[in-house]
Amino acid sequence: MTEYDYDLFVIGGGSGGVRAGRVAASLGKRVAVAEEYRFGGTCVIRGCVPKKLFVYASQYNEHFEDAAGYGWAVGESSFDWNKLTAAKDKEIGRLEGLYRKGLENNGAEIIASRAELMGPHTIRIINTGRTVTAEKIIIATGGTPNPHASLPGHEFCISSNEAFDLPELPRSILIAGGGYIAVEFANIFHGLGVETTLIYRGKEILSRFDQDMRQGLHTAMIEKGIRIILTDVIEEVTKAVAGGLSVKTMSGETLAADTVMLALGRDPNTLGLGLEAAGVQLDQRGAIVVDKYSRTNVPNIFALGDVTNRVQLTPVAIHEAMCFIETEYKNNPTAPDHDLIATAVFSQPEVGTVGLSEEEAAKRYPELEIYRSEFRPMKATLSGRSEKMIMKLVVDTASRKVVGTHILGQDAGEMAQLMGISLKAGVTKDDFDRTMAIHPTASEELVTMYSPSYRLKNGDRVRD
Repeated sequence: MTEYDYDLFVIGGGSGGVRAGRVAASLGKRVAVAEEYRFGGTCVIRGCVPKKLFVYASQYNEHFEDAAGYGWAVGESSFDWNKLTAAKDKEIGRLEGLYRKGLENNGAEIIASRAELMGPHTIRIINTGRTVTAEKIIIATGGTPNPHASLPGHEFCISSNEAFDLPELPRSILIAGGGYIAVEFANIFHGLGVETTLIYRGKEILSRFDQDMRQGLHTAMIEKGIRIILTDVIEEVTKAVAGGLSVKTMSGETLAADTVMLALGRDPNTLGLGLEAAGVQLDQRGAIVVDKYSRTNVPNIFALGDVTNRVQLTPVAIHEAMCFIETEYKNNPTAPDHDLIATAVFSQPEVGTVGLSEEEAAKRYPELEIYRSEFRPMKATLSGRSEKMIMKLVVDTASRKVVGTHILGQDAGEMAQLMGISLKAGVTKDDFDRTMAIHPTASEELVTMYSPSYRLKNGDRVRD
């Protein structure tokens, strides 16, 4: 029997890689985790966590305005970008320390270096040139923003990575993209007082979400003062003589902005990992191809998280890591369950969703009942804000099963998390109907929509 240096070697110190490494080490396995940048990965260092902190920061402007309707005189307020980024850095440092501590306390070795494969069981540590071997290897290197290198002037633009550490807050920003990253940052920068424009090639933002959520958020963003340009793309970015950037679009418009941010998707981070030397198969996008147990075509090499381009969400990577542990170290073959994943867009207002959109459901089910409610939340009655909430249930008529839940409004993400449990359990519309409401709450609307707003048959609306 061949003796390896490690039972498990993990390349990538993000949420998925750290979870797999930490738990394997707690089971007595000899584990090393190599990370070339900072532990915590995209989510902790330059993704979900700092983004949510920035979302909170950007909401205070409206909170101050709303306070007046409730009798508060807030007085003059100001915002300090550098103070926010310093506080963010402190919190990220704390979280990174927890990731490291979790590995160390369970006996895993931390390697602060890039690591590359030299074969199915062999890894080279770049910083030292040392070569080690491992029985099993996990690739958990995540994704990276698409730099859109074919765009003339892309070198003058930033991605979401740099957005968290700008030396100063720009006066104006143009964000290219219509996905959740673009939409979230548009709301963040606008809330911090930046003149914000969003440009997207599609006919509506958030392409894979329910149409009511897309249109409702679009309307809310426009009413806040965010400019949204659809069916158009950036063709060239140049430095302006007077400072800032000049942007030419496909439609012939010229836009001026201090900063241009490209949020045009993310690519699997697989370049330069030595995957070819190990014989690991990639797909046409450069993602690692895996089976249902996250195993590559090389039996002892596994891949977790965004690098596989399955579902690009941190909790999914963590779930895949735990399934790896069950399968490989607990003799309990467990495939990740990627069905009915609740998700949220931390826009303003938020979008929370789980299950099928109306459009997707219409392709799968012959008959649907759609329950939809649009209303002004109670908080807005005294604040004077015009923002609306939208709640929607998509129900399969034959089984009465709720196959999709979609919420636009404050705390939509929190509601979607709980709705995810219900839909995972196979809840029916009758279960909703016999559930008592909590009054007064916005979420009570989910259990008080007793009659369908409309019905669909073979994708078309039908009259009652």
